[in-house]
Amino acid sequence: MDTIMEPAKSIPVIEEADVCVLGGSCTGVFAAVRAARLGAKVVIVERQNSFGGVATSGLVNVWHSLYDNEKRQQIIAGLSYEMIERLKKRDAIIDVEATLGVNDCNAYRLNTEELKIELDNLILEAKVKPYLHTHYVGAKMGQDAIEAVFIHNKSGRGAIKAKVYIDATGDGDLCRDAGLHAYTAENMQPPTACAKIYGMNLLGDFNLPFMLQKHGEEFGLQKDWGWRGKIPGMPEVSMHAETHVFDVNCAVADMLTYSEMEGRRQIRAVMDLIRKYAPNGKKISLVNLCSYIGIRETYHIESMYKLKNKDVLYGTRFQDAIANGSYRVDIHHSNEPGITLRYLNGVEEVVRGNGMPHEFRRWREETEVNPTYYQIPYRSLVSQKVKNLLMAGRMLDAEEEAYSAVRVMVNTNQTGEAAGVAAYVSLAQDGDVRNVNANDVRKLLKEGGSIIL
Repeated sequence: MDTIMEPAKSIPVIEEADVCVLGGSCTGVFAAVRAARLGAKVVIVERQNSFGGVATSGLVNVWHSLYDNEKRQQIIAGLSYEMIERLKKRDAIIDVEATLGVNDCNAYRLNTEELKIELDNLILEAKVKPYLHTHYVGAKMGQDAIEAVFIHNKSGRGAIKAKVYIDATGDGDLCRDAGLHAYTAENMQPPTACAKIYGMNLLGDFNLPFMLQKHGEEFGLQKDWGWRGKIPGMPEVSMHAETHVFDVNCAVADMLTYSEMEGRRQIRAVMDLIRKYAPNGKKISLVNLCSYIGIRETYHIESMYKLKNKDVLYGTRFQDAIANGSYRVDIHHSNEPGITLRYLNGVEEVVRGNGMPHEFRRWREETEVNPTYYQIPYRSLVSQKVKNLLMAGRMLDAEEEAYSAVRVMVNTNQTGEAAGVAAYVSLAQDGDVRNVNANDVRKLLKEGGSIIL
């Protein structure tokens, strides 16, 4: 490969802070806000024009249940719950469990445009210094610590120096540059391009999944499985995640580019199919496309503890637990249509989609008592190699089935909150996140509104 030498240049330090968060998804925002509310000086860097990540730019407007599997005990609160309450004041959320009285893991449907504004408010209220339209481009490393990170935006290249860094980039960009071991799963879960469509309510009993199965090939669509849902306050508009882009790693530039364009092509194919085969099909309109594709999985970063499949499936309790979850194991097939769902009660469900019947079986024998939730330990946010780096979000170190459950937003949001609190705790000690007492983190999380079990 041919190379070009870039002349060395002096990079101005544009910010010095206690904590620097890279990535402005809800996970990253919640990390920044929790640290700032405790008194830390915090900077957050986001490459998009708004905060919220896949929830906002990706249009994925679902947050899952805050309760255990039996809906008897609330297990998640913190900033996820606070945001839900804030959105309720603007009629920007549908509480499925409360309004419909159903046992549905897809518990909340969000107006993600309102969420963008509420996240801005959250950042400003906490006095976090935000940088939007800003790309992380590299790190300056010391012996076992990060000395600075480099960013690039409309003002040019700059450096941010902090005492603690939180990688909430999703792909583990800072972690990889810091020399931490990154790996990919053998069966990486594929991404989905989402869209908002007007007029689906005008199509009568038109069965979109069945028609995709029947006519999808005509429009260049593979056999696939998808889902869709309501948007608060907009009965004529619905969110659709109907397809996947297979065999890609969206942390690789060429594959990310292909995925974005292929995802949009698939959405147009779905629209063309509806226009041709649905009654009143010509009345529908494409309202909005995701500004980036909904990525489920790329790199995982090796931590002090790799979450095991059995930890999730059998509800292992951790003394250093910083997050609780009840979302089912949800494996989007990487090489065939559908998903496999595993529940904590021992039932397995295979969903082929597109009108095909679901398959039910057991992944383990029946037991008298079933776990109702699982946990994520603090150790899974920490590496042995770098003393001032925490990781939060979907780069979590986890086996395949464990990851497919913990990857959803209400779970990763909690890892962000824990990272923010742990960063603050480390500032009062020796600055080494590896030495943080998890009990101190758990105590402050609870005092800040999280549910600690």
